Amino acid sequence: MQLGSPPTQSGDRALLKVGHGSMLFHAGQACSGFVVVHSGTIKVTLTAENGREIILYRVRPGEVCLQTFGCLVNGTSYSAEGQAETDLEIDIVPVGEFQRLVVQDADFRQQLFAAVATRFADLERLVEDVALSPIDARLARALLRMMDEQGQVTATQEALATEIGSVREVVSRQLNAFARDGLVELTRGHIAVLAPNRLDQLSHPAV
Repeated sequence: MQLGSPPTQSGDRALLKVGHGSMLFHAGQACSGFVVVHSGTIKVTLTAENGREIILYRVRPGEVCLQTFGCLVNGTSYSAEGQAETDLEIDIVPVGEFQRLVVQDADFRQQLFAAVATRFADLERLVEDVALSPIDARLARALLRMMDEQGQVTATQEALATEIGSVREVVSRQLNAFARDGLVELTRGHIAVLAPNRLDQLSHPAV
């Protein structure tokens, strides 16, 4: 059995199709069940009181949303926002069924906890990245991660700032510095990566 397709007593649940950009949950909202992603990506972001946003993680097929898991286990509401980054196919395991699976299905429980542990490791890396890595290294990693096969990154400076936990003005200054050094070429709405090897070197600063 796969974590992405837990068994049910009532038969297969109908897949829900969610359009790109749709909000799945927001801070303060109660959790209605365990979300299972069959296709697509959910982006989970946290917004500070000053309006600054950071992407906590993404949820893809077979992965766990820590926000949902925490809400179900602790009986709390969401503290972050979940948005469909792409078109999605999901289904929702009702709260009672999720609790039954955790108690009665050893395979589901083991895979669930393993996925949660992996997600915690991802968050630890995020905290380390934001707290300890310089802005040029964080932005270099983001550009390398987001570029397509032609070396093109389609993202606004605001989106890049959210990706690395910074602000648009800082990202703009660093992108202009990259452009002056011949690492990237900037056009409206697009960034062409000209020197991926040099960006890769920047992305791993010496300790």
